[in-house]
Amino acid sequence: MIKSRNDYVRYLQMDEQSLGIKRGLRTYLFDDIWSYQKTLRKLEYLINCSNGIIGKVITNYYRIVHRKKGRKLGFSIPPNVIGPGLAISHAGTIVINGKAKIGANCRLHVCVNIGADIKHGKGAPVIGDDCYIGPGVKMYGNIQIGNNVAIGANSVVNKSFDSNSTIAGSPAKIISAKGRLDYRS
Repeated sequence: MIKSRNDYVRYLQMDEQSLGIKRGLRTYLFDDIWSYQKTLRKLEYLINCSNGIIGKVITNYYRIVHRKKGRKLGFSIPPNVIGPGLAISHAGTIVINGKAKIGANCRLHVCVNIGADIKHGKGAPVIGDDCYIGPGVKMYGNIQIGNNVAIGANSVVNKSFDSNSTIAGSPAKIISAKGRLDYRS
């Protein structure tokens, strides 16, 4: 969670690195996902660090901008849910419950839904660091996903999994003892 200006700058740098952003006019004008992520991080910073009437006005302005950009791209990602190093691969539907927690250096693809449990709506997934969440993944309930986990496309994850594995299927099960970082070249 962003708790200071230094945290805010660190989150932006890690997000930029995860997305592979090359600075320039082209990125500034045409990279909508990077623009969305910068707005998300600014909103998180303002929510956690600003005070006073002017701070509230600016925070509310950024809430509106965040919602508008999210609607344009199909994202419903609440603030203070995702750690630094976020990489959103493509524009398209991504819905995350406000009670979910996602660690550092995670990659999200299109049509991902991370939601609360069915019974009470209180328990939401807690996802570790260095995770890959493939296209179409549905996760729900009071579950925990360890660090360095790759989740295959169109998987339905409704139970907890330990670190350093690849899971896939409906319902998801372990298909490999290799995690996301093990597949890097």
